[in-house]
Amino acid sequence: MRCPNCNSKNLGKIGTEQYYCWNCFLELSFEDGKMNINQIEEDGSLSSLNDIFYQQGS
Repeated sequence: MRCPNCNSKNLGKIGTEQYYCWNCFLELSFEDGKMNINQIEEDGSLSSLNDIFYQQGS
């Protein structure tokens, strides 16, 4: 598996169906067969980046 952002294979497993990219610091998780991509904020919260990676109508 590769990171959809930086194409790196440098991913670590952090939970069931959850991965972390050590190159671009994104958290990837899988739910119902769909990949969710999140940025980890300074306070530890997650911000979804799905709208950037999954553009509607393209």
